[in-house]
Amino acid sequence: MEIESRKEDKFCVVRVKGRMDAVSAPEFETACSERIEMGESAFLVDLEGLEYISSAGLRALLVIAKKLKSNNGSISFCSLKPVVERVFSLSGFESMFPLYDSVQNALAGSLGIA
Repeated sequence: MEIESRKEDKFCVVRVKGRMDAVSAPEFETACSERIEMGESAFLVDLEGLEYISSAGLRALLVIAKKLKSNNGSISFCSLKPVVERVFSLSGFESMFPLYDSVQNALAGSLGIA
């Protein structure tokens, strides 16, 4: 799995590529935790390149969401492929977190830009 992050407006945009499973999920958790420790509190996770997510990957997302919530932060997801979107739907994530179809729409929606 590849993880890249950048600052865009008030958001830490985290781009994930590959598979998020029991082997790679801790890497995601560590990368995001480091950004939280650096003071980031608003995350937008771009899942355009994510081809598979397991229950371990979902758990990692929940761990980061919990850390952000305890710091009055937020997490949103965008650009889900159909297979990942289905897992989000089946697990109830689509009702728990804001989902957007693109980074641009997520940033515009979160910033109140029409």
